[in-house]
Amino acid sequence: MSDIPLGVLDLVPISSGSTAADALRNSIDLARQTERLGYTRYWFAEHHLNPGVAGTSPAVVLALTAAATSTIRLGSGAVQLGHRTALSTVEEFGLIDALYPGRLDLGLGRSGGRPPGEKATFATATPVVDGRAPNGLLIPPRFSFERLLGSPRVALHRKLLLLPNAEPQDYGEQIDDVLALLAGTYRSPEGVEAHVVPGEGADVEVWILGSSGGQSAETAGARGLRFAANYHVSPDTVLEAVDGYRSFFRPSASLDKPYVSVSADVVVAEDDETARELATGYAPWVRSIRTAEGAIEYPTPEEARAHAWPDTDRELVQDRLDTQFVGSPSHVADRLAQLQEATGADELLITTITHDHADRVRSYELLAEEWRRRP
Repeated sequence: MSDIPLGVLDLVPISSGSTAADALRNSIDLARQTERLGYTRYWFAEHHLNPGVAGTSPAVVLALTAAATSTIRLGSGAVQLGHRTALSTVEEFGLIDALYPGRLDLGLGRSGGRPPGEKATFATATPVVDGRAPNGLLIPPRFSFERLLGSPRVALHRKLLLLPNAEPQDYGEQIDDVLALLAGTYRSPEGVEAHVVPGEGADVEVWILGSSGGQSAETAGARGLRFAANYHVSPDTVLEAVDGYRSFFRPSASLDKPYVSVSADVVVAEDDETARELATGYAPWVRSIRTAEGAIEYPTPEEARAHAWPDTDRELVQDRLDTQFVGSPSHVADRLAQLQEATGADELLITTITHDHADRVRSYELLAEEWRRRP
């Protein structure tokens, strides 16, 4: 599978007993290590009000990481446009590109998930029978995010991230503004030009990230942009997302055919038993996100085992546990190959969290070695 590039998606997780500064230093070190191992790109996610995640500003962390690396592509996975303007986004990435040209991926996403009442506009053409794609990839039952969207904490996020009485711009219009500002073709409805310096003409790849076949997939496809689908966040809708994107795709000046990256949660160790031990903290960590409490500091296996698991908690995280790829290098590579085949992904984006930094680096190292060996 060496012809399918691997990339990295990093949330900058904070492990229990450590600090945000430790997490940032670990992420920068992981970027250096994965650059050495041959990973194609390194993306930072954006999350807010999470005690166990330090990745609040992709642009800031990207600038720090660009200074510590030299060849690996760096990007956002994704800048959440629901509380930003097109101008501020282009200015931030323009500043980084001015010093590190030709290395940036501008991944753009929507904030807060799908608004209540909005439905996907595309039904997947890929048949799913008994929870499996034709090649056996697990497609779990659909998880309802409605309980999160109605949470007081989600409302608090919106209150703190948006200026009073502000409403997000239409997503498609915002993407068009980003593209126009980058290209130097922006005109207001009154015909006034706007030129971003630095930013205009920046050599960045624009990506759209999405979890369904709805507006994000349609926006990416209709504008001929690259698309990243989230198996690790929403495994139940990954086929819908990639099929929708491809159905909407129209060639552009930058891309003549669809281009898809698909993410997966992965933990690799020398053997299956060790990998399962390293992944023990994943369940309570996902639970903290899915209850809208905010991601907790990533627990040790011992701390994770101390968590009492009522049936409601297990139901809350089961789809994510079932679709996390955990095991030996050959086992995980087999499952990644299955994911790639089912989705037709051009790239795979690997996100790995373990309590100890050395185990995380080793997981990426073992996977890279195994992936290179495969035809």
